[in-house]
Amino acid sequence: MAIYAIGDLHLSVAAKKPMDIFSGWENHAGKIVENWQKKIKASDTVVLDGDTSWGMTLGQALPDFRLIHRLPGRKILIKGNHDYWWCSAAKMREMFAENELDSLYILHNNSFTVEGVHICGSRGWMFESGEAHDEKLIRRETMRIDASIRSVGDQKGEKILFLHYPPLYAGQVLEPFIALMQRHGIKRCYYGHIHGAGHRYAVEGVSRGIDFKMISADYIAFDPVLIHG
Repeated sequence: MAIYAIGDLHLSVAAKKPMDIFSGWENHAGKIVENWQKKIKASDTVVLDGDTSWGMTLGQALPDFRLIHRLPGRKILIKGNHDYWWCSAAKMREMFAENELDSLYILHNNSFTVEGVHICGSRGWMFESGEAHDEKLIRRETMRIDASIRSVGDQKGEKILFLHYPPLYAGQVLEPFIALMQRHGIKRCYYGHIHGAGHRYAVEGVSRGIDFKMISADYIAFDPVLIHG
């Protein structure tokens, strides 16, 4: 019962938004499926770290969900900045149930425990303009991350945090997120969002007592990375 993770699948079965216009993204969906089937078993769990589908609505994203559902393992989805289909957790769970997508789960103000490891997470945010609305969104996401971690309660075991946006990037540091991780004893944080030439600015390794790793699909060669197991 291993745990894997990959971010930024950017699937578009119905949305028809090709990713192969970007260098290195040729046949990326085929690569993901091939790599997934080689290593992931039905008893495993895979965290999808945001930007899963280009669908603008749940209906348009449904073919992408079905593709993911057919792959082995349980899948835990986090919101990314391009997940325009994302709506209330209740509506998403209802849609999954109606379409018998029983391997898909939503991570939003909650957590999941797998083999004694607690999977926590949220979209996060990053300073892109430094304007007032950034502060509002950062406060909101800080509350969501806190709610996810707190949902673990008093259970023993490591809490691992997944964010879509990087909390450290190119000299920028989201101190509220870092302080929250330190307060809750988070030792590992995984993030995505960054592509192409932006990879060179990614922060990986231990900083502030936390081990950061980037799991954007193109950065990890469209091959889910082992988190635990």
